[in-house]
Amino acid sequence: MVFLTVAEVAAVMRVSKMTVYRLVHSGHLPAIRVGRSFRVPEQAVQEYLRENFTESIESTDRP
Repeated sequence: MVFLTVAEVAAVMRVSKMTVYRLVHSGHLPAIRVGRSFRVPEQAVQEYLRENFTESIESTDRP
């Protein structure tokens, strides 16, 4: 299993690190704590993007 840092997740998702922290704290993105930092499973990031990308496409298809 591969874990990403918050900065790496932010780069993959093209959002700020603060947005990633908000997703982690809200429970939308699972993470584990390593010392004072978080690590997010790479698979969780891919699943989150797949689920939310699909939702955005569906919402923009409406006339």
